Amino acid sequence: MVLHESHPTAGPDDRSAIGSTVGVLPHGAGFTDEELIGRVRREDDTVAFETLVHRYEHELFSYLRRYLGSAEMAEDVFQATFLQVHLKKENFEDGRRFRPWLYTIATNQAIDAQRRNRRHRMVSLDNRGPGGEDDVGALVEMLAGRDQTADEKMAGEEAKNWVRTAVEELPDALRSALVLVYHQGMKYREAADVLGIPVGTVKSRLHAALLKLNESWHESGGER
Repeated sequence: MVLHESHPTAGPDDRSAIGSTVGVLPHGAGFTDEELIGRVRREDDTVAFETLVHRYEHELFSYLRRYLGSAEMAEDVFQATFLQVHLKKENFEDGRRFRPWLYTIATNQAIDAQRRNRRHRMVSLDNRGPGGEDDVGALVEMLAGRDQTADEKMAGEEAKNWVRTAVEELPDALRSALVLVYHQGMKYREAADVLGIPVGTVKSRLHAALLKLNESWHESGGER
């Protein structure tokens, strides 16, 4: 089953250039995600499946690109994710929410891809995620504990590079929680569902991640 046609020259933010779906229900025809995956599960409805792919192609690809730091890897993982959705459709239980289930599959596929190709591992926090509050400048200012002066803003690129490196060096468990909540804009409960952990554990991992980043920031001379 082919989800998308490959377009090697596509830009990192252009999902429509990377591929197009075979056919979708116009505007989802009023169906929820759960209703669509139900149609896929019960009837092997190809149009319903393609509608889900189309509905999530920008959001999920953006998450994967930021998580992996590579548009090429993100494209591969995006397609692998929806292949797994199709293969595991019988496992989707009534009453379950589709989005956290999808992100769980995508995150596991991304982790597997990283293990296969560690040299591409990178997390980008350059752009504000939907509903998130993770602008790089704001994150750096938060870690520094104060606002930046005009002179300090000249070092913006250096700060961005520092954030990328520092987040990349976090343990996988802390990094996943940080990206899902601060970058992807997920609520604690959604992130907990994706990661398969209690809400309290999400909060503690975020706290630990921010403490480590704050410590690294000051050790690197961030207050200069």
